[in-house]
Amino acid sequence: MHRIKIEVRDFSFFYGSQNALKDITLNIYNNKVLGIIGPSGCGKSTFLRSINRMNDTIAGTRAGGMMLMDGQNIFAENTDVVELRRRVGMVFQKSNPFPKSIFDNVAYGLRINGLKGREEIVYRVEESLRKAALWGEVKYRLSASAFELSGGQQQRLCIARALAVEPEVLLMDEPASALDPTATAKIEELIQELKKEYTIVIVTHNMQQAARISDYTAFFMLGELVEYDETQKIFTNPGKQVTEEYITGRFG
Repeated sequence: MHRIKIEVRDFSFFYGSQNALKDITLNIYNNKVLGIIGPSGCGKSTFLRSINRMNDTIAGTRAGGMMLMDGQNIFAENTDVVELRRRVGMVFQKSNPFPKSIFDNVAYGLRINGLKGREEIVYRVEESLRKAALWGEVKYRLSASAFELSGGQQQRLCIARALAVEPEVLLMDEPASALDPTATAKIEELIQELKKEYTIVIVTHNMQQAARISDYTAFFMLGELVEYDETQKIFTNPGKQVTEEYITGRFG
């Protein structure tokens, strides 16, 4: 059996009085890809942002139930949220490079985490760009602005930036939704490569993408987890009719 990286038990999340997630229970396995699917507004991004407590920045939010990473409660009062966000990297729907050079985009997290040695920074930047399958395209123009890169390259740069601080988990919120098919295919190939080293949770609207790249799939609707299983089972023999209706495009 696969090792559990993150254990979610009866997890709920509230924005003020609005109950955005209701008693979610599932396991996120080490070195596997969990795909999260469901119609807009069903709680997918809220769930994703709970894993690194990005929702903390919104006033009036609170969580209930349990979310454990390597057995430690993510929402415990003594959790070091800065350290949590180093361990749990995030890549957003729209690539968001900083107005800096390609090199400085990747080095940014290293520097704010206190890494000083120039040689070590140079090494880690190159390694991260290699892992993000971008090194070959940018190695001769590291001092160029990140904004000179194409959309797909910018998204891979943001992945490199997330990888530079050596996370254990990578969260991706529709990372390919703004990209063309060629750039999307590159991101998907990259995810398959990255799961050898990282645990990945990806929110996607694209059913074919979820079927292609995820090992497990969670189907959310109206803040509830309708179904969670191995991806092959969800897409070939779902346990619930509403899951089948959603993945075959009859609603959503």
